Order: sequence, then C-alpha cells, then structure tokens
Amino acid sequence: MRRWIQRTHLAGLVALTLAACARGDHIPARGGLAVTDDAGRRVTLAAPARRIVSLLPSFTEILFAIGAGDRLVGRTTWCDYPPEALAVPSVGDGMPPSVEAVAARRPDLVVLYRSGPNVTAAEQLERLGIRTVLLDLNLLEQLGPAARRLGRLTGHRQAGDSLAAVMDSLASEPPIPSTRSLVFIVWDNPPIVIGAGSYLDRLAALAGARNVFHDIGSPSAQVSIETIAARDPDFVAILSDSAPPVSPRYASRPEWRVVRAVRERRFLFLPGQLFGRPGPRAAEAIRKLQRRLEVAP
Repeated sequence: MRRWIQRTHLAGLVALTLAACARGDHIPARGGLAVTDDAGRRVTLAAPARRIVSLLPSFTEILFAIGAGDRLVGRTTWCDYPPEALAVPSVGDGMPPSVEAVAARRPDLVVLYRSGPNVTAAEQLERLGIRTVLLDLNLLEQLGPAARRLGRLTGHRQAGDSLAAVMDSLASEPPIPSTRSLVFIVWDNPPIVIGAGSYLDRLAALAGARNVFHDIGSPSAQVSIETIAARDPDFVAILSDSAPPVSPRYASRPEWRVVRAVRERRFLFLPGQLFGRPGPRAAEAIRKLQRRLEVAP
C-alpha cells in the first residue's frame, strides 16, 4: 500500500496554469528567481538551483525532461526513470523523507510533493537554511504548472514552458467516446479504487475507457466488492512491473468471484513505472492503454 501511495501521489487540489500565473509565478524576484508553490509560500532563490534533491519520481522525470537532470544530487529509491536517474544518490524512500539524509546532500533546493509529512519536512529543512518547494501533482492539469515552476527555479525557463505547453494541451483534450469500462483496484482488503480526483481517471478517458468510479470526486475511495460487482466493469486495470504479469492474489479468493471481470480474468496489466506517476510520458501512457483496449477481447 505504501508503494502504491508513493507511486500515484494521490490527494490535493487542482492547480491550473492560469491560477499559477495569477499568483505571480512568472515574476522573477529582484536579483533572483521566485515562484509561489502549492502551499502558498513564496519560494525565492538568488540564482538557479545547482544542487537539487527530488523527493518524487514525477519531479525527477520533469527535471530530466527540461534539461536539469544534471543538477540532481539526491532522489528517492522510487526515482528510476530515466535510467540516468539511477546514478543519482538515493536519500531513501521519502515516506516521510529523512531530513538528515536530504541535508547531507547539501542541496540548495528540495522539491517535495505537498502532503502533511512533507510540509513538516519542508519546515525542518527551511530551518536548516535549505530552500524547499511544495507542489501538488495529482491531476494531469497540474503537470504544466509544475514544469513551469521547476523551469524557473532551475534557470531552464524556456524548456519548462515548452514542456508545460505540451502538458496543458494534452490535459485540454476532450475525452474519447468510451466503448469499454474499467476499474482501477489499488488495494483489495479493504477494496480501494481510483476516483475522478486521480490523473489515472483522466488517462482512461483520453484512451477511450470509462472509469466506473468516475462519480467519486476524490483520488481514491474504499468501496465494497459488491459495489464493484454492481458496476460491472469490463476490465480490472492493474499497475505492475512484473514480467510476465501475474494475476493479483485476490483473483483466486471466492468473495471476488462476484466481480465478472475478476471471475473471467479480464485484467489490463499496465506498466507501473509508466502509469504509476503523472509526468512527461503521459501521452505515451494514453497510447499504450489505447492499444491494450484495442487488442483486448
């Protein structure tokens, strides 16, 4: 469960690009750089960050995508893409982050996902004189603002804005009319499913699939097996990096046989490294899901 939470970065509010601009993220500080993060804090740097610790795989991917990967001096154990990221020293799993391990890398900027434990860690790091930025990254619409802010803080403004424009364009695409339905089951005891508050819901819609729990506004929610059965999804989507894919253990339990897709072993195995995090490869994830749906019986 801990691994799933780290991968999917669930929780938070929408941070639209226009809102980011309205908060003045595009206005540089006098003699330096400045953005307003998703915790409402003004983050200022005297010069572009040169030693960065990234505490979320999505942020690591964004930093490499905008050309700032060589600035990374610390990452989490989950930051495994692109392959070059593996050469960066790990500071642990980041749940919650080890302030001591992060500080030992002597960063001038730490990028954190905005959550309760991370807010506390950011406060501790700030007291040590280490600048931090807290960003939401739960929805596809939040990728653009994150790329813009990181572009400014690293001195890669043009690359950050370019990536943001691509992400904004993708997020604004209308959903494809759905012909298949699915459920993302991220935990089985108790059953926890993905709702509309997660970027996975949006990826499914752009790939032409209907999330049967789209009516749930939160990123995830606990439901009953009977509720899943009543909504009768065509497929159960599972994020997994195992090769070959392995059916979930709950598929063999009698109580789960009331769900038709489980009973008929109608699983969509999706690469966890690709689907488990919102990032620059979102369009690739959508195309892969489309292909899986097209060949599925």
